Amino acid sequence: MSITPTISRRAFVGSTVATTVIGTTGHATAPMLGASQLLHSRFVMGDFEVTTLAAGSGVRDEPQGTFAMNVEPAEFAAVNEENFLSSEKFALGFAPTIVNTGAELVLFDTGLGGDTGPSILPALEDAGYTPDQIDVVVITHMHPDHIGGMMNGGAPTFPNARYVTGQIEYDFWSGMDAGNRVGDMVKANVTPMAEKMSFVAPGDAPVSGITAVEQFGHTPGHMGYMIESGGQSVYIAADLANHYVWSLAYPDWEVRFDADKAGAAAARRKILGMLAADKTAIIGYHLPFPGVGFVSVRGDGFEYTPASYQFAL
Repeated sequence: MSITPTISRRAFVGSTVATTVIGTTGHATAPMLGASQLLHSRFVMGDFEVTTLAAGSGVRDEPQGTFAMNVEPAEFAAVNEENFLSSEKFALGFAPTIVNTGAELVLFDTGLGGDTGPSILPALEDAGYTPDQIDVVVITHMHPDHIGGMMNGGAPTFPNARYVTGQIEYDFWSGMDAGNRVGDMVKANVTPMAEKMSFVAPGDAPVSGITAVEQFGHTPGHMGYMIESGGQSVYIAADLANHYVWSLAYPDWEVRFDADKAGAAAARRKILGMLAADKTAIIGYHLPFPGVGFVSVRGDGFEYTPASYQFAL
């Protein structure tokens, strides 16, 4: 067998030298394009369409500065080695969810926003929607990566929407003194929407087929939402469990951003146990995109299985 050596041809373009690589087939090889990621993912559930949006992601250092804060480094490293994870870096993404009920387009959380971080708008456009089509914006809790996208350039990002959030959550953050980062963002982004806002408690249904569920701990009024249609269901978990190993397999491992760490761990055990028992799909805001999967009991914790074709059958 003979192999034709790879050669390159050089051509002067202006003052630069362009190199065209000629492969073994005799034509120019394709250029390197860099890593890529989907901006949206959609599935049909009963009479609803459910779309998750990739509203930004990034790589961060020192995972134990955020996750597994009450765990010895040696134990953390052993778990990571078993699960093909780094103990030095981790990736974190933001995935708002849209539910099209056929009557209303409902957006859960809004990302960091163009003014403070990655914008939800490119993913929204990629999914085939425009901001003025959003009928309802549901805020699961008021951390900046969930409310930052409510405003854009000082104006409401979703001009035709009504807003839904928890009374406990809003009261807590809006009562903060000036200088608190979250409280200040609530005053800037959430309070201006007060006239278009309704407040819900666990068990309330802000939209037909969508029910609020208590999962306090991550924040004082943090809520998830059960979506039900046509005998099927999926649970929008928001920040209940923000890592598919460190938070699901080890629900008692402490997370920096959980305000009540014991309460957050208890909420994880309760909700994840319910989802595992009922075989209900989960959507996690920070789980690996598209963030849709299933939970099963594994030892003293839980195992996450990404969804494949379950909703296509």
